[in-house]
Amino acid sequence: MEHQQRSAGRLSPDSDTEDMTMLLAPRLAYFAGVARTEHVTRAAQELNVPQSTLSRAMARLEQDLGVDLFTRHGRTVSLTPAGRTFLTSVDRALAEVRRAADEVRADADPTTGKVAFGFLHTMGAETVPGLLQAFRADHPRIRFSLVQNYGEAMIEKLRAGELDLCLTSPVPDAPDLAARRLDEQRLRLVVPADHPLATRKRIRLAEAADETFVTLEPGYGLRRITDDVCKEAGFKPRVAFEGEEAETLRGLVAAGLGVALLPPPAFPRPGVVELTVTAPRAVREIGVAWLEGHPDTPPVAAFKQFLLSRRGNLLPT
Repeated sequence: MEHQQRSAGRLSPDSDTEDMTMLLAPRLAYFAGVARTEHVTRAAQELNVPQSTLSRAMARLEQDLGVDLFTRHGRTVSLTPAGRTFLTSVDRALAEVRRAADEVRADADPTTGKVAFGFLHTMGAETVPGLLQAFRADHPRIRFSLVQNYGEAMIEKLRAGELDLCLTSPVPDAPDLAARRLDEQRLRLVVPADHPLATRKRIRLAEAADETFVTLEPGYGLRRITDDVCKEAGFKPRVAFEGEEAETLRGLVAAGLGVALLPPPAFPRPGVVELTVTAPRAVREIGVAWLEGHPDTPPVAAFKQFLLSRRGNLLPT
């Protein structure tokens, strides 16, 4: 009769897995406690729950599963074969939950936690290492997960919860994001060392209207800035090569394949000359962005405040 009642209460084979998980999850620790002690009263004491609550939870668990997990012997219990099989998986599941809880607590620890930080490729050689070195002078044990990418890709990672903060350009303007302008970089027209313009120090961008350009691919912030600045100068750049990294573009310029609008390099590159653009104003703004309303862990809050404190002094001079 008892087995028939359990079978009647069992979830149908085509019930959603999520529904079963919601039914079972709150009772797994109770089940493991009873299985470990083989005594409902002792398990209730260890788990700090009323014995009646624990007994009802075990009866309901068996009913939902449709199998007997325990053999009762008065106040003591022993696992059935099905119960032993179930316990093996429950122990693994609970261990994984404990591991996950330990990991998120460790990541949020004020002194040893982790920051998931994204930044542009052009900031990886000098700017970001300098920032991390300065920050870790006061926070030596905070850990970082670093991601280099172009702006739009990092914004998507912010929205997906894969990044806490990112340095990007242009500074995003979206209702689900918070962003602060930190600094700006003047862009230079980079030409081959043997180019007729290489004898110059300054140039109006309109003078390069007939040149072939090498640029980043569409979707990159620097590509958008290049297109906008050239448009302001009165022309649309004739693009011969598109790449994914600024130093690759410098190599293309050095090989005589075009000219490029680029931020200053971390280190001088042979084979090119970098001209100051006097008109129009050719700059890219650098800002820090994060997900609006997303609560910060202590290490993220500390690093965010550090970045904001560097406003106007973010980039190497």
